[in-house]
Amino acid sequence: MPAICHHLENIHQQIAEATSKSERASDSVHLLAVSKTYPPDVIQQAFEAGQIRFGENRVQELLEKVPQLSEKIEWHLIGHLQKNKVRKVLPNVTAIHSVDSLGIAGAINRIAGELNLTVKIYLQINIAHDDAKFGFSPAEIRQSLDPLLAMVHLQIEGLMTIPEFNPDPEKTRPHFSDLRDLRDELEQSAQLTLPGLSMGMSHDFTVAIEEGATIVRVGSAIFGKR
Repeated sequence: MPAICHHLENIHQQIAEATSKSERASDSVHLLAVSKTYPPDVIQQAFEAGQIRFGENRVQELLEKVPQLSEKIEWHLIGHLQKNKVRKVLPNVTAIHSVDSLGIAGAINRIAGELNLTVKIYLQINIAHDDAKFGFSPAEIRQSLDPLLAMVHLQIEGLMTIPEFNPDPEKTRPHFSDLRDLRDELEQSAQLTLPGLSMGMSHDFTVAIEEGATIVRVGSAIFGKR
C-alpha cells in the first residue's frame, strides 16, 4: 500500500509539472490506472489511495474484477473489442477507448440502443501507420466521421492512439502532436467538439500531456512490473 500511494503521488506531481509547462490546468488531465493482470487486492490498494479510474485490456478479465471491487470505480476498456463481447461489456464500463472500425462502432451503437445506454467512446487512430496496431488511419477517420456521428447511442469523447514503444519519449512526441492536429482538423471540418485525447503511457505520459493529452494510461509506474 505505501508503495502504490507513493507511486500515485509521484505521477500526480509529474502530471502537475507537465500541465504547468504547457500552461494547462492540472485537472485538465485524468489518470487512468491500467490494471490488466493485476489482482483485485492490488487494485483495491490503489482505489483506497484515491484512484478512481481503471483501464482493462481484456473483457473477460474486466468482468471478473468488476463484482469484486467498489461500485464507485470507473472502468474503462482500453483493449481491442470483439463484436461478440460488446453486450457483456457495455453495462460495466464508463468508456471504451478502443473503437477502431466502423464495424465495431456500429455493433456498440446497436446494442447500446437495445440496452437503452449511451456509450462514451474514443476513436482509436493508428497515427503511426503501424501494421501491428488496430485503428482508423487518418484518411479512414476523415471518411468515417459522418457515419460515426450518425450513431445516436455513441458519445464520441475524442481520439486515442498507441504509438509503437520507444524508450526515448521524444521520439514519440510527433505521434502525439499528429493526433492532436488530426483532432483539431476534425473539429473544424465537422464543426463539433472532440475534447478528449487518450494518449501516453508510463514511459511517455508527460510528453503526451505537453502535446495535449487529457487522459493518460499508466500501469507499471503505479503497480510495478507485471
